[in-house]
Order: sequence, then C-alpha cells, then structure tokens
Amino acid sequence: MTAIEQTEAVRPRGTRLPRRARRNQLLGAAQEVFVAQGYHSAAMDDIAERAGVSKPVLYQHFPGKLDLYLALLDQHCEALIQSVRQALASTTDNKQRVRATMDAYFAYVEDDGGAFRLVFESDLTNEPAVRERVDKVTNECAEAICDVIAEDTGLSRAESMLLASGLGGLAQVVARSWLHSDRSVPRDQAVQLLTSLAWRGIAGFPLHGTEQHH
Repeated sequence: MTAIEQTEAVRPRGTRLPRRARRNQLLGAAQEVFVAQGYHSAAMDDIAERAGVSKPVLYQHFPGKLDLYLALLDQHCEALIQSVRQALASTTDNKQRVRATMDAYFAYVEDDGGAFRLVFESDLTNEPAVRERVDKVTNECAEAICDVIAEDTGLSRAESMLLASGLGGLAQVVARSWLHSDRSVPRDQAVQLLTSLAWRGIAGFPLHGTEQHH
C-alpha cells in the first residue's frame, strides 16, 4: 500500500486532511513521481494529479519542485542514518554489528518506495542543496561506524574514519548492485557474503588492549 492509499484509507469521506497528514500525502505522491520519472522529467502537475489535489493546494505546502525534493531527501537520508545507528547499537558482538549494518543498507534499497534512488541515484546531484544532503547521509553513517571502530581498536579518528567510509561505501554500492541484478542472490545470503568479506578485513585490526581481534 502506498503512502497515498494509506492516507485515503484512514480519512473519512468528506473531511479535510489535517495539515501534517496532507503534507505526508503530498510527499508520498512526490516520491512516486520522482522515483518513476526523475527530478527533471517530473512536473508539479504530475504530483498534484497523483495526490488528487489541485496545484494551489500543492503550492500551499511546497513553494516549488525543489522544495518537495529536498523535503523527501531530508526524510529519507535521516531514515538511513537512524537505521545504521540502530544496527550498530543492536549488539556488542562486532561481527553481528557488521552484519546488522550491511543488512540495514540492503533493507533501505529494497524498500518498495524506491527512496534510495532519490538519495544515491539522483539526477540532481549538481544542485548544491542536494549534494549537501547526499554528503551528509554518507558522512553521518560513516561517523557512526567510525565511533565503534575507534573505540574498539584504538585507531586514530582519521584512520577509523577511512575504514568506516570503506565499509559504508561497500554496503551501499553492493546493496544497489544486488537490487539492480533483480535480487539474483537471496537477501540473507547476499548480506552474509558481504558480511564475510567485510569482517575478514575489519577483524584484522585488534581490539583495543588485545593482540587479536576475534
């Protein structure tokens, strides 16, 4: 069920949507149009039609197409950041942390709404406000991973950040590749393969105060 269908399902006939619910409905419609058509091909007319509202109603909430796009980016970038943080906090077993983090990226790209395309496959990356948000999600996910690496290994912040950026980039690129291959490998198996690869690398750095990283 799409965001629009969910909104319509809970709205009694003949009632006016509260402002927050209307905003969410418009964002849901915009997401469907942007994912299907890309930013440049999408039109505010398309979004208003998909949401079942007039253009004046759409403009009451969002002054322009870019405002809509940036609102979606803010929402979905934050969703990935929180997902990665939750994965890292879900266990103190570092191998399971790696698996949970890899799986967070796979879950993100597999979401039916296709929001990851707006973040990682945008046709608007030359727009500074978009680039700023894409850089933010990449950096904040890496920072979260970096915190764990630095604490557990005793490596410097700069060294830990390099490793964290590598792990985050690996997870994001492979998850997208997996999706574009029509999930040719079952998700659990794909996550396990990637976890094995990543763990063989990160496990080579001893836990702080020990000689080996188990």
